[in-house]
Amino acid sequence: MLRQTQQQKLLQKLSPQQIQLMKLLQIPTANLEERIKQEIEENPALEFGDDGHDEDVPLDEPQPLTQENEDHDEEMNDEEPDGSADEYENIDVSEYLMEDDDDIADYRLRDDHYPEMDETRVMPIRVETSFQDYLLDQLGMLPLDERQQMIARQIIGSIDDDGYLRRDASAIADDLSFSQNIFTDAQEVEQIIAMVQTFDPPGVCARNLQECLLLQLKRKSPADPLVRHAQTVLTDYFDAFIKKHYEKIQRGMGLTDEELKAVIQLITHLNPKPGNNFAPDNKAESYIVPDFFIINNNGKLELTLNARNAPDLRISSEYRDMLRDYEKGAKKDKRQREAVLFIKQKIDAAKWFIDAIKQRQHTLLSVMQTIMDYQRDFFLTGDETQLKPMILKDIAERTGLDISTVSRVANSKYVQTEYGTYPLKYFFSESLSTESGEEVSTREVKKILLDLIENENKRKPLSDEMLTRLLQEKGYNIARRTVAKYREQLNIPVARLRKQL
Repeated sequence: MLRQTQQQKLLQKLSPQQIQLMKLLQIPTANLEERIKQEIEENPALEFGDDGHDEDVPLDEPQPLTQENEDHDEEMNDEEPDGSADEYENIDVSEYLMEDDDDIADYRLRDDHYPEMDETRVMPIRVETSFQDYLLDQLGMLPLDERQQMIARQIIGSIDDDGYLRRDASAIADDLSFSQNIFTDAQEVEQIIAMVQTFDPPGVCARNLQECLLLQLKRKSPADPLVRHAQTVLTDYFDAFIKKHYEKIQRGMGLTDEELKAVIQLITHLNPKPGNNFAPDNKAESYIVPDFFIINNNGKLELTLNARNAPDLRISSEYRDMLRDYEKGAKKDKRQREAVLFIKQKIDAAKWFIDAIKQRQHTLLSVMQTIMDYQRDFFLTGDETQLKPMILKDIAERTGLDISTVSRVANSKYVQTEYGTYPLKYFFSESLSTESGEEVSTREVKKILLDLIENENKRKPLSDEMLTRLLQEKGYNIARRTVAKYREQLNIPVARLRKQL
């Protein structure tokens, strides 16, 4: 709540232009092109440029997000024409018609030094069939009349992305009566649910985990004693199974150690989420487009920005031609002057947007360069234990940017290295003290914690208390509750649930 209040106060201090720039900083590379196309649709004075275009409009160097820049933006807002008679009589368009000036800044924002990163590369697009479509395709194989097919479609529409049916039969019957004008009862719905449960993938349309696993075992050979034992475990000892009370199961069923191990192995190899093999439609976050590239060139780190962040933009030549025609014309009536003021407004907006894109580039590179310098040892070695404690404030102080600006840059951005592709947030962590007083990253402690758990005896997993003792022996001043917090952040269950036979 406090952070939201601080952000609201910050936004109130910013000009509309600065707010737009802050929004541009938040946009990841994968979505930048869509944002640019939206701006071009809204402003006809802005267009994509062509290589070799030499009629560019002057572009000021990008300015940092400071209070002085904010005041400048407010002055610019105050200078907008108000449509008075004086404005119509004194319209200067000469600055918009400059050509062949050596001092004209290039609007082309693309970096030609790295052609292999050109945004014109064809990106492979995966063709997907949704989970719901996959189930509907199988519906045609059932001997159902039109009314029963409508019920089946309602059931399939109630299945979530994990493959589970989250509504009971009576609720589905009510939905059909209200929305489809189809009157049925829970018994008929249950009959059709049983039919849908025969679809692939095995376990689909189950109401809970227990039913899902039993449906999958039902597809296996009933003559196999291992399958029968697994069905008994899930039917009569399900609570003991999920709590890993294997001794209780073994005593109750009279199984040997080898038989119990084989049964548990069979069950744990079943799929608890049968719908997970199908990606939801329009899940853009499944595709990671790196915003930065870091190359280790014989010990020298080289940082480049993804070329898709540097589109080739320019002011429309048609709009400049309109201004030339106005400048050359002898008679300038009120309607022409109004049109010229509109054109100037659109050109100014286009110039600002291009400048904002360029400033976005400078800010992204500045923040990433600082992160790379700060975490140089990691980018050279790929060793997580080399990561230093780093918070947003550290980068903000080194770049001279506001913490909120650094936060926006770090959000939803990725960097590709020779050791893998990482989100920028990965490099930020709090610090923890060692016995010698040295500050180390919590990321380093989590890595050691993960290594301890991966190498533990799975028959007797390490408790949080034992993990705390081992970390303290390595020189880390850490409490048991902190170990438990880090373990949960790593999505590692408690020792009892890590137990294996």
